[in-house]
Amino acid sequence: QVQVVESGGGSVQAGGSLRLSCTASRMAASTAYCMAWFRQVSEKEREAVAVIGPNSRTIYRDSVKGRFTVSNSDKNTLYLQMNNLKPEDTAQYYCAAREGVCYDLYGRTFFDYWGQGTQVTVSS
Repeated sequence: QVQVVESGGGSVQAGGSLRLSCTASRMAASTAYCMAWFRQVSEKEREAVAVIGPNSRTIYRDSVKGRFTVSNSDKNTLYLQMNNLKPEDTAQYYCAAREGVCYDLYGRTFFDYWGQGTQVTVSS
């Protein structure tokens, strides 16, 4: 079973940058995966931030376009470069994975494997 671990969260001032990392283990070498970054504020819905397919096609939530960049150095490693951070970006960020291709910002039920989350806090 795929295991996912995120890291790189922290506290920054508005306008600052952070890079989140995600490492997935036990991925099947012959299987294509859709990977995504989600974020959630307590008692609110977990929402997709960015999705990347096995062909490196990327999809972003409108509120982060032009500021966030999702990338993968290989099949097992995912990044989220976050620039020009805003207080409304404050949330717990999660890395998620699912077998197959992806074409949209799917909901959380689309993904099968999840990390424990890493906190991002942006102050004014």
